[in-house]
Amino acid sequence: MNWKTDYRSIYYLGAPEPDDIELKFEETALLVIDVQNTYRSRPDRDSLSAEEQARYDLWTPFHRRLDEVLVPNTADLLARFRSNNIECVHARIASHTKNGRERSLSHCKPGWNDLLLPKDDWESAIVPELAPQGDEIVVTKMTDSALTGSNLRLLLTNMGIRNVVCCGVFTDQCVSSTVRSLADESFNVIVVEDCCAAGSEELHHKELEIINMIYCNVMSSAELKAMMGL
Repeated sequence: MNWKTDYRSIYYLGAPEPDDIELKFEETALLVIDVQNTYRSRPDRDSLSAEEQARYDLWTPFHRRLDEVLVPNTADLLARFRSNNIECVHARIASHTKNGRERSLSHCKPGWNDLLLPKDDWESAIVPELAPQGDEIVVTKMTDSALTGSNLRLLLTNMGIRNVVCCGVFTDQCVSSTVRSLADESFNVIVVEDCCAAGSEELHHKELEIINMIYCNVMSSAELKAMMGL
């Protein structure tokens, strides 16, 4: 892809190409959002009803992207950031209480967003390939935005971070919400296209088009690595 011209919405048709971005290592952090065991867990398809199998099949492309694209690409970025002593930060959805009584309203509604993930349960843990190392910061949230739902803004500011590189799931939900919050707090935000995933490719690409150029710059991991010399 070409980050300067791709993912343009109607608002930015004909707009000039953005300037090159300088991402100083000491002012930059990689933020990996909500890549947790719960999103890898799947039932045995043969045990499901016909209706449940249809929903299962709709989610298969997401799971394939998660395992074959998002996780390996993000693991590579983490390794490169770590080898250059660039901050790596992790966010996860997890409740401090067993019954999740402190969850935000959006995480209590029936259906997809009814997220009860007690902090010590296997489901709430970050997937092993992307697990935090050493003293890397992990923020726990019960909101979509990692900034709104934690003290992340304070932590980033105290570390002198001005640029946040975002990866994770879901592109159109927690990633997007976090990106918008970061932008509103005047952080310079990069979203790495091939380190994110949504429930469908259509949702993934449409959300990137919506947030690109106003809340962030969207680019591939190859473009990011070339830009930063990683």
